[in-house]
Amino acid sequence: MPGMTSDSGDQNNSLIPHSPNAQPITYPLHHGLKPPISRLSLSWARGNTLRVTVLRLPQPSSGGDEEAGGRVVEVKLSNNGDGELDDAQWRRIAYGSVTPFALLQSRKNSVSTLSKISSLDNREWWQYIMEYNKEINSLLGGPKLSPGFAIEDPKTVLKAVKKPTCLKAAWELMEIFYADQQSQSWIPERLLDWLADYNCLLSGTQPTVHSKLVDFQKELVAQQSVEDHPKYWEAISSAVAIGWLDIGVKLLRLHGSYDFDQLGSRETENGLVEAVAVLISKMPRLRPELEPDKLGECYKTKPDFMKAWEKWRAQITKLDCSGFWLQCEHHRTRDGLKSILQIMLGNSTGLSNATLQWMELYIAHFLYIRPFTSGLESMYNLAQKCMQIKPVSDHHKLTGLLIGILGENPEAVLVECSRSFGSWMMVHAGELLTAGNIQAELLLHEQRKLLGGICIEELNRLIYAQVLCSHALTWQIAPIYLSSCIKQGMGLLETVLCKQALQHNQILLKSLEICRLYELDSISSNIMKITGVHDWKHGKKGSGVFWLQQAQDEVRLNRIAKQLFDFVGKSVSDESFKQWEGLIELLGSESGSAGGLEFLNKYRDFRRSLHQVYSGMDTDAAKKAAEALISLMKNPSTPQRFWLPILFDSLKLFNWSERPLLNVSQTNLLLNKLQELSMAKLQPDFVDADLAPEALNSVRIAIATNLGRAILEE
Repeated sequence: MPGMTSDSGDQNNSLIPHSPNAQPITYPLHHGLKPPISRLSLSWARGNTLRVTVLRLPQPSSGGDEEAGGRVVEVKLSNNGDGELDDAQWRRIAYGSVTPFALLQSRKNSVSTLSKISSLDNREWWQYIMEYNKEINSLLGGPKLSPGFAIEDPKTVLKAVKKPTCLKAAWELMEIFYADQQSQSWIPERLLDWLADYNCLLSGTQPTVHSKLVDFQKELVAQQSVEDHPKYWEAISSAVAIGWLDIGVKLLRLHGSYDFDQLGSRETENGLVEAVAVLISKMPRLRPELEPDKLGECYKTKPDFMKAWEKWRAQITKLDCSGFWLQCEHHRTRDGLKSILQIMLGNSTGLSNATLQWMELYIAHFLYIRPFTSGLESMYNLAQKCMQIKPVSDHHKLTGLLIGILGENPEAVLVECSRSFGSWMMVHAGELLTAGNIQAELLLHEQRKLLGGICIEELNRLIYAQVLCSHALTWQIAPIYLSSCIKQGMGLLETVLCKQALQHNQILLKSLEICRLYELDSISSNIMKITGVHDWKHGKKGSGVFWLQQAQDEVRLNRIAKQLFDFVGKSVSDESFKQWEGLIELLGSESGSAGGLEFLNKYRDFRRSLHQVYSGMDTDAAKKAAEALISLMKNPSTPQRFWLPILFDSLKLFNWSERPLLNVSQTNLLLNKLQELSMAKLQPDFVDADLAPEALNSVRIAIATNLGRAILEE
């Protein structure tokens, strides 16, 4: 039973046909500027928000407060069911639908080796579809509240419930016709339940039975003898006509003949009212079961239902021809009950008068004229007939979706889903649409040249993924959908990852985790390189070096090594050495594998030893410094342009007074380095050290002196 809601181009060339008469959507722009407006500038903001810059013509100053020259206004482009869901609800749905979607895709992939899903056990596959449908449906709204009567007030016909959403209503329509195979034999009854839950949504375009009952309930509170009110009998007739039997019986038992002081004088009238109420409550229903608050008697098989149906209709006919009607003195009661009986007997005029929309008349025909209707073709023909009887100028999006489903027109279903419910619906409802519909499967899976060789299904997923990527709170789930796009998904995913704001640590780590999950090693390396360069340029030296090491970017690490050496200065007393030494500590002991950083580590050890020598340490400390010098000069990673500064800083070692610190072979190594350095100066690309002109001669003399002393000692 329904509840009372609380306030809360060219078609020939188009891939999917669309209505040329579709009304454009208008968004208000509240900028607060006085005319004249000279210019508008449009750009995308975050998510589905459009940033509009409004500029006025410059006006001559007239004293006092000056008018603003322009404003920037953000306009949210809503494609989420006319704004019936806020951003937080949409994010909850987006995140919640990832797991069932990914699980269904995984199950599809697991049976892909069997060529087609049809080769899988049919019942098992439909079980997967129903599990998927159940999880998605639960996201779109909690369990439906029972719209039963309020016990406190016997005159309250409709209980206030939270207004449902068109998105959930559309999903349940798709479920009825495409997913729930067990209810195919009683689709009319499923449509009756659907209309009971969502008839209130159809009230926005024109009056409905639901809106009639809501209006009548407001008047019912002040009525003493409700049977004298003409709208009382109209409300009962309308409720019974569309199968809201509990409401019809509830209203009938508000009849004045049930009052204790009226039973004696209106016994016959009360008996007729009760007889009609009992017949309504005993109406046969071709369905497996009913909810506890629903009226009717259920029959699972057509033969049993047919017998009960004939018996029930015979009882109605017998009551209609009864002589007790002549004894009923209340004319409104007699006429009202007679009209209800005619509705139950399937009188087409009575059904048409009791319903307000073609959808309601459609359900009434299923209940009282064509209870055995089956097959989409016959259901579509009946829908066309009802629309002719009760034409509408503008179809509601839900009825438009229903017409497309009944007409077995997957293109129309896709158009309505795209136009009215957005990309989320296109992606997730597409799984239901193709579950048992070969025509829809061919439509969605056919590769098309107009789309760059991809299919409509992949296009829908790419579009939805781009919508997710446009918002900072949902881009993380876009890879799930992009990975299901065989042709263009991974390429777009790589682009998305490279365009993230990597200066934020959480986004960086999430991007790297996505790269790991999808084995995007090259993208992961690029991301770490970009992060390393960014951090280095913005003063985060240690973080920059760390990420470049992770990316194994030897070219940039070598450049950094050169920059670091330039920062050090040319003597051990330079204060920048301490800052540089701290950075080398951050590099760790394993940084030697990263190009020029191996040299920096060795040079750090050498400078430490040399600093101890200059601090007045003994010969052992000087010997260690000399060994560090030789190790540094032997290392091929030591750049040639640093040889002379290193040797110049080591003059004290060469001139050690107590004894020569370098033997003959070590001294010859240093002389050979000087010779190579002299030859390198002849090259045009040689970079000379920033030292005094006499530095080279000083180093040469000191090394030669050490050589002589070493020879004498040996």
